[in-house]
Amino acid sequence: MCFHTSQTKKVIELENRYNVKVSHESLVDYFDAPRYHLNGFSHPNMLVIPQERSDLIAPGVWGIVPNNKQPDDIKPYYKEAVKYGGGLNARSEKVFNHFIYRDSIMEKRCVIPVTGFFEPHDYKKKKYPYHIKSKTDDVLSLAGLYTVIGTNITFTILTKEASPLFERVHNLKKRQPIILQKELEQDWLNPELTNDDVKELLNNPFNDDELDSYTVSKDLFNIKVNSDVEDILNPVQYEELNTLF
Repeated sequence: MCFHTSQTKKVIELENRYNVKVSHESLVDYFDAPRYHLNGFSHPNMLVIPQERSDLIAPGVWGIVPNNKQPDDIKPYYKEAVKYGGGLNARSEKVFNHFIYRDSIMEKRCVIPVTGFFEPHDYKKKKYPYHIKSKTDDVLSLAGLYTVIGTNITFTILTKEASPLFERVHNLKKRQPIILQKELEQDWLNPELTNDDVKELLNNPFNDDELDSYTVSKDLFNIKVNSDVEDILNPVQYEELNTLF
């Protein structure tokens, strides 16, 4: 699963990378501030590229909310949904049947740009956080779904069964977010896709060799510590861990 991400690129970098414009210039200062650790359970605002306006990059709240809710229902829904993962992730195997995802899969897909994300590795009943990022420090495009609640976008990150890399890292649940290859990003936002087209994109692998993965500080999991700091991205070695790579 993917409950923790980072996004440290400037808005102009994302605009140039995806050939989009930010939905409102007033957002630039807020989203220009680097976010080294975005904890999904705090339901942060992140920039996403929505299928309905694929020429824009716009703010979305991490945690998808059913589209029959009203804006005042969002916070109460998150409190209720925390036992189900808070809407942060969606299993790609369920997108055509789940009561929330089936309303979004054909018309409300999105790209979620991140510079990295974190996954837990379990060893002797203890969790060790791994950071995963592009070897070239390029942004990674995660596949997502969204709903529009009033004027709010709420989104979720799609997951699938783990690749060999993620099987070793996320060794308990063996899941991973769906990372889109660069040449498939626009395909994911294409409104003309059929069900089979969508399934093919969901199952298209991302090359593990393009990713770096390494352990970071356990402060990532400590709610009493501010882990949204640059140092959280620094490698930390744990002697008790067997070397995975």
